Amino acid sequence: MRAARWLAALAVVAAALLLAAGRLGWLQGAPPADLGVRDGRLKPPSATPNSVSSQADLYPEHPRRADARIEPLPAIGGDPRATIAWLAALLAARADARIVEQRADYLRVEFTTPWLRFVDDAEFWADPAAGVVQVRSASRLGRSDLGVNRARVEALRAQLSAAG
Repeated sequence: MRAARWLAALAVVAAALLLAAGRLGWLQGAPPADLGVRDGRLKPPSATPNSVSSQADLYPEHPRRADARIEPLPAIGGDPRATIAWLAALLAARADARIVEQRADYLRVEFTTPWLRFVDDAEFWADPAAGVVQVRSASRLGRSDLGVNRARVEALRAQLSAAG
């Protein structure tokens, strides 16, 4: 019984320390230096199951290609740049999002979780050849994101669809 109390106390202390580390920004991680569009490609998916990419198939040897695959976002009225502008306006109003870079054809956003302050980097690129918005979203830290990046992109897709 005494060991159980010690384990419970240890669990509470560990949780408190984790929360404190997050609130102090120690769990944010550093932004990747290699984000952006290069030769019509966004960065490959992460090597761990914490990212999604609409261009995963461009990296056939990638070990997480199948798990990371997600459809690109459709273009509003067939105009991917209009979709980038729509995304920028939508995300600028969100408390969990911070636009880091915005151009007519590219948007880079940092999403921060409320409690532990984990940061996910998302990129959106207006692909003129495909007529869609390519997307990549990945957690900076941790092995798994518990599906958060996929859910976020799919929620944006649903909002885009509802907006017409």
